[in-house]
Amino acid sequence: MSTRLARGGRLIDRSAPLDFTFDGAKLRGYEGDTLASALLANGRMLMGRSFKYHRPRGPVASGVEEPNALVNLGLGARSEPNVRATTTELFDGLTATSQNRWPSLAFDLGAVNGAMSRLLPAGFYYKTFMFPRQFWKHLFEPVIRHSAGLGRPPRDRDADRYEQIHAFCDVLVAGGGVAGLSAALAAARRGLRVMLLEQGAGWGGRAPVDGGTIDGEPVETWIRNAVQALESLENVTMRVRCMVAGVHDHGYVLAEERIADHTPGDGRPRRRLWRIRAGRVIAATGALERPLAFAGNDRPGVLLASAVRDYLVNWAVSPGDRTVVVTNTDDAYRTAIALHEAGLSVPVVLDLRERADGALPQQARALGLRIETGKGIAGVLGRNRVTGVQICLQAGEGAVLETVDCDAVAMSGGWSPVVHLWSHCGGKLLWDEAATMFRPDPARPPTGADGAPMVACAGAASGALGLAECLAGGHASAGGTGPAPVGVTPDEAATEPVWIMPQGAPVALRDKMWLDFQNDVKVSDIQLAAREGFTSVEHAKRYTTLGMATDQGKMSNINGIAVLSQALDEAIPQVGTTTFRPPYTPVTFGALAGEARDGLFQPLRRTPLHDWHEAHGAVWEPVGLWRRPHAYPLGGETTEQAIRREVLAVRQAVGMLDASTLGKILVQGPDAGRFLDMMYSNVMSGLPIGRCRYGLMLNEQGFVMDDGVVARLSEDSWLCHTTSGGSDRIHAWMEDWLQCEWPEWQVFALNLTEQFGQITIAGPRARDLLETLGGMDLSSGALPCMAWAEGELAGVPVRVYRISFTGELSFELAVPANRVRALWDRLVAEGAALGAQPHGTGALHVLRAEKGFIIVGDETDGTVTPHDLNMGWAVSRKKADFIGKRGLERVALSAADRWRLVGLETLDGAVLPEGAYAVADGLNANGQRNTQGRVTSTYYSPTLKRGIALGLVRHGPERLGEVLEFPTTEGTRIRARIVDPVVYDKEGARQNV
Repeated sequence: MSTRLARGGRLIDRSAPLDFTFDGAKLRGYEGDTLASALLANGRMLMGRSFKYHRPRGPVASGVEEPNALVNLGLGARSEPNVRATTTELFDGLTATSQNRWPSLAFDLGAVNGAMSRLLPAGFYYKTFMFPRQFWKHLFEPVIRHSAGLGRPPRDRDADRYEQIHAFCDVLVAGGGVAGLSAALAAARRGLRVMLLEQGAGWGGRAPVDGGTIDGEPVETWIRNAVQALESLENVTMRVRCMVAGVHDHGYVLAEERIADHTPGDGRPRRRLWRIRAGRVIAATGALERPLAFAGNDRPGVLLASAVRDYLVNWAVSPGDRTVVVTNTDDAYRTAIALHEAGLSVPVVLDLRERADGALPQQARALGLRIETGKGIAGVLGRNRVTGVQICLQAGEGAVLETVDCDAVAMSGGWSPVVHLWSHCGGKLLWDEAATMFRPDPARPPTGADGAPMVACAGAASGALGLAECLAGGHASAGGTGPAPVGVTPDEAATEPVWIMPQGAPVALRDKMWLDFQNDVKVSDIQLAAREGFTSVEHAKRYTTLGMATDQGKMSNINGIAVLSQALDEAIPQVGTTTFRPPYTPVTFGALAGEARDGLFQPLRRTPLHDWHEAHGAVWEPVGLWRRPHAYPLGGETTEQAIRREVLAVRQAVGMLDASTLGKILVQGPDAGRFLDMMYSNVMSGLPIGRCRYGLMLNEQGFVMDDGVVARLSEDSWLCHTTSGGSDRIHAWMEDWLQCEWPEWQVFALNLTEQFGQITIAGPRARDLLETLGGMDLSSGALPCMAWAEGELAGVPVRVYRISFTGELSFELAVPANRVRALWDRLVAEGAALGAQPHGTGALHVLRAEKGFIIVGDETDGTVTPHDLNMGWAVSRKKADFIGKRGLERVALSAADRWRLVGLETLDGAVLPEGAYAVADGLNANGQRNTQGRVTSTYYSPTLKRGIALGLVRHGPERLGEVLEFPTTEGTRIRARIVDPVVYDKEGARQNV
C-alpha cells in the first residue's frame, strides 16, 4: 500500500502536522503536502470514480493534468466541486469528499455501467436515445440529466471574496521552472518590465526532482540564487500560485492567482484574476509526461513515472512497496533509481525499446536493477488497486511470459510540450518524429499587430527537454546577452513511439486500454470512431469525448491522435491536433466575477438629478443600469393617473424631463465622417456643422440595433446620441470595428455619457420658459428644428438642441454634469408660473406613441429592419457600403409579406394588451392558430381619450382600415382597426414653431 517514508520529503515540514478529513475519515498530513500526497501517505489510493463506467480510480499524475483525483473541497458556503487533489495544498481542517459515486467510494452502484460496457460504446448516446420518440422526455432526458456532470454545484452563497487587477509589462514569463527563471533574468537585466508567473507553490519546476547541476552548483542552489536576484529587482513582478489561463489578441493575458485557497477564512481574497497587457509572452510552461496504453492502465496504483518520482522526492510518499516501471524513455529510469535509493523494491524495469544502453539505464543496472528490453505489460492484476502485472513481448500479441507481483506501476510514454499558450493566438505546431511530440513551429508563431512574434516558447515547452537546452532556450527567448546558465545532466537516448502495448494486441486487450481516464475513452473507442467515418480528429474527439471536460487533452490527446492515425493508416501530422482553447486549467467563476456581486454586480447608475427625483416621489423604472423616473405621483394619485397628468402638461403647457441617460459618444478624427457613414444606415459625413440628423444603426444582418440623433460639432467631430441602455454597447461596437476591421483609420470614439447631464423642455410654452432664464436667442430663426447652438442659460454653459421626441416644441439642454442641478432648480422655479411639470418615461412613451415614433426594444426585437418600420428613408441608396447593407439585400428581408409598422385603434377605445397577437385563419404546423401581427406598444392616450397602440402587421400599411382580432388571456377578443401610426399632429406643425 502507499505510505509515508520515514525520511525525505523536500517540500514537507514534519514539525507542522495538519489534520484533515476525507469522506468523513480523520487523517493527518504535513505542511507542504498536497491533498493527494497526504491521502497517499495515509494509504488512500482510491480517490474517485470515472465518469462513464464509474471505474475505481486513483491519482495518475501529480499536477494540473490529473484526470482522476477530483474531489469536492469544503462544506456549505465554501464548497467547491471538481478540485484536483494533486494541486490542492493541504491546510489544517481541510474537508474533502469523493465525487461521482453512490452510496460510497468503495461500493459504487454506478459501477454496473462497467458490466454493460458492450452496450455503451463510443457514441452510444447518438444511437440509443432516438426511439421511441416519447421516451426522450419521460425517460432518457431525466436519466441523462441526473447522471450528467462530475461534482455537484454548491447550494450555499459563496463565503469568500475575489478581486481583479490590471497590469502591464514588456515581457510576461509563464512558468517558473529553470527555463522561466533564465528567461526572466535575461529580460530583467535588459531593463525590461518583467512579470514571472508560476502556477505551483514554488520555483524551479521539475528540476529539483530530476537533479543535475547548473553553473557547477546543485540545481536547488541555482534556483534559490536566481529567485533572490529577481526579487531584488524593481522591474520584476513575481507570483507563485498564479496560473496563466490564456493568451488572447494583442498580448492580452488572463491569469488566476490562488491567494487564500490554502488559508481559508483569513480575510484575504480567495483568488485574484490578473488582466495583463504584455508586449511579449514567453511560455516556459514545461512538458507533460504521456501515459502508455495497455490493458488495465487505469487501475489505482498505475501512475506516471514522473508522478511517482514527485511523490517520493517532494513529499516522501511511496505509492507502493513494489513498483514495476514500464517505459519507452530513459527518463523513467530516474524513477527506478529514486525508488531503489529510497529502499523500495523495483521488481523489474520493462523497456519497450530493443536497446537501453544510455547513461541512466547503465546506472540502474549498476545498482542491480532488473531490466527487460523489448517487453511490456499484457495486463494489470487487481481491481481497486494493483496487485501484479503480466509481462509480454511488445512485438507480440499479449501472450503472458511472466506474472510479477507488485502494488504500483510507474509508466512513461514520452513527453509532450505544453503548447496551449502558444496555440491560443494561432501559433502552429509541427510533428517532431524523432522526439515523438508536437512542438511549436518557430516559423509560424503567433504575431502581434506589428507582425512581430507575440509568443515564444522556452525550455521543455519548445520541445527542448534537457536541462542545458532549457536554460539556453529561456535565456535566448528573452534576448539575453552574455553566456546562458550551463546545465549538466546525463545524456538520454531517443524516445521510441509506442501507442499500443503490445503492438499486436487483440480486441480483448484494446477494449481495456484507456486513453482518457476521466471520460472512459478506450483505444477501441477511437478505432470504432474511425470505422464509423469520424476521420476528422475534431469529430472523433466529440464522438468519443476524448480530451473533453477538465482534462482538455493534457494527458489523452496525443495518444488518441496517434491511435486514430494508425486506424486511418495516415501519418500523425495529417491527422492533426484538436483545438487548444483557454483557460489552460479551470478558472473559478468567483475570480471571473471579481467584486461584481450584490450591489456591485450591476452598479446602479444615477443621473446628477437622482436625489431631486427621489425627494419628489419619483416611481423608478430600470433602463439598462440606470434608474429613470417613470412618473411623479402627487397626493393620492396612482402611477397611471400621474402619467396622464404629465402627458397633458406637455401637450398644454410645458414638461421637464431628465434625459441625462441618453448615450453621448464623441467621434472625432480625419476619418470620423467616413466611419459614421459605415456605422449608420444613412449619410452622416455630409451633415452641416451646427445641424442634427436622426440615424439608425444596423447589425451585420441588417436588423435595427440602435437609433439616435447625431450632431455635427466641427469639421472632424460628431456627437452621437444613443438609447439609454445602449451607450456602452454601442461604444464597444464602434471600438470593435475600429480596432479589428479599420485600425488604420484616424478616428477615435469617446463615451461622454456621464460627463453631461441633459434636460428636455417640451411643450407649447417651452420657449417661454427658457427665455425667462436669459442668455441665448432661441427663436425659430436663430435655432430652427434639428439644429443646435452653444451659449449660456441662467449663467450655466449649455448646448441646446432643437430635437423633439414628443411632437411638441422641444429643446434638449446638454449641461456639464456638475451644473445640471443648478439649472434644473432654476427651471423648476421659473416654470411654476407657466404650469411646468416634471414628467417621467411613462408620459414620454405615450407622447412618442401618439407621434408614431419608435423605441428600440419595443418596436424592434432583433429581427426588424428599417423597411419594416416604414423608415426606408433612413437607408441611403448613395453609399457604397455600410454595416448591414448586405444583410438588407437578402431576399427574405425584402419579402412582400413581412410584418410592418402600423397604428392600432380599438373599436371600443380600450387599451390592447401589450404583446398581444392578431390571429389569422388556419392552424400552423404545431396545431396553433396562425398569426398576422403583434402589438409592440400600447397605452391610454389622455390627449385622444382612448387607447392607442403600435404594432407590426403583415402587409400592414397596405391594409389601413381593416379590423384585426386580438385574443386575451381571459378568453375574450379585442377588435382593433389598422390606422396610420401617427395619430397626433401628423404635419408636425407643433414641433416646428
